[in-house]
Amino acid sequence: MGGLFSALGSFWSSLVHIFDPLCGPVGIFTWFGQSTILACGDTGWGDEIALGLQVTVSVAIVTLPIGLVIGFLVALGQQSEEKPLRLAAGIYTTIFRGLPELLTLFIIYYGMQMLIQSLLELAGYVGPPIEINAFLAGVIALSVVFSAYCSEVLLSAFRAIPKGQYEAGDSLGLHRGRTLRLIILPQLVRIALPGLTNLWMVLLKDTSYVSIISLADILRQTSVAVRVTKEPFFFYGIACCLYLVLAILSSFLLVRIDRWAKRSEVRR
Repeated sequence: MGGLFSALGSFWSSLVHIFDPLCGPVGIFTWFGQSTILACGDTGWGDEIALGLQVTVSVAIVTLPIGLVIGFLVALGQQSEEKPLRLAAGIYTTIFRGLPELLTLFIIYYGMQMLIQSLLELAGYVGPPIEINAFLAGVIALSVVFSAYCSEVLLSAFRAIPKGQYEAGDSLGLHRGRTLRLIILPQLVRIALPGLTNLWMVLLKDTSYVSIISLADILRQTSVAVRVTKEPFFFYGIACCLYLVLAILSSFLLVRIDRWAKRSEVRR
């Protein structure tokens, strides 16, 4: 089993290297950064910045589905007929929309360690202190913040759908779950997509907070390069370009998704 995981890890590393836009076989730094401080390998900072790009994209991509699922569940709770569910969902969104993202990250990163350590000590654990993986802490913190805002977008979309749609499903003999899946969700996606698009752009920028807990994202790697080379404008300029490229590529992809979501609408 260990050999299988090792082989899969090697395959994944090779695949990431092949498609690396910065230090891959056809990467920008590979072709244009040689003999400069952006060279890939031991002579430059290309590899470090490429790793930072991979970490930033990974954090955002992993956070997105988790935040969407939690946000959807919270939105359902906010419009539930059960008062305790509505109250719990309201408290959740109030807390994580009200707290600064950085403070939420600190609470998750340090608070989880303290909580797990305390629970283990109650269970009789005696050993070295428990440390939470920085990537996991970053994903959890960004997920709860993203889900809090996402739930408000989805709640507004739910309220924009006429109640007659639910009644139509009931009249057809559909279970409420099937009504939600077949009738409500397609409309929900179209209505909520513009707001979710803006939240994705915010999420891309918020990934920079994980550099505070020493996760090697774009900002962390360029900051290290700045301290070593004393070239702040150059490396922070590289960071700006990378974030802008991610935003531009996201915009193109989101436009395609928006067209796909609206493909069934009747042109007027």
